[in-house]
Amino acid sequence: MAQTRTIPAISYAEDIDEGVTGVDAGLLVLRAVVGVILAGHGAQKLLGWFDGPGFDATAATLAQAGYPSGRTMTWVLGLSEIVGGFALVIGFLTPLAAAAVIGVMINAVALKWGYDWSGPIAATDPRGIEYEFLLGAAGVALALTGAGLVSVDGALGRGGRLAPGVAAVLLGVAAGVGVLFLRRL
Repeated sequence: MAQTRTIPAISYAEDIDEGVTGVDAGLLVLRAVVGVILAGHGAQKLLGWFDGPGFDATAATLAQAGYPSGRTMTWVLGLSEIVGGFALVIGFLTPLAAAAVIGVMINAVALKWGYDWSGPIAATDPRGIEYEFLLGAAGVALALTGAGLVSVDGALGRGGRLAPGVAAVLLGVAAGVGVLFLRRL
């Protein structure tokens, strides 16, 4: 006869008594770095900040790359990066913020897919795709793990559940592939 074993669920509310762990601190660092990078890239595209191309140049680039309505896609891209990045920094609705990262990075990789995997390793070389893969993988990791205790989600007792994380990964992939499909029309 087969035996049934129950595995206790992990809850942030139960962990609060133990205090912040190294995992929570590590998630804070990961969220902050990925979030700031993402929000900064969105500000470059929408506002021209940090020596970015700005709205019109980004819209022209997206239109030239085959995306319909370069101006609309610039809004979608820029807001996904700014709002998703800021939400990651504070750890709010982390799986959804991570889904934004995943969707954006799927498109970034697809745009560069024709180039070599790594190309010369230099910050100014646009040919490599390992940077986009790394940000996308960080998005997947954050969707699956949640924000940790040092976050808005942690303060609200949310996060760290596998099912919402998997759903967010699937949402990010579907959104990214859906936008790519629009590009092919």
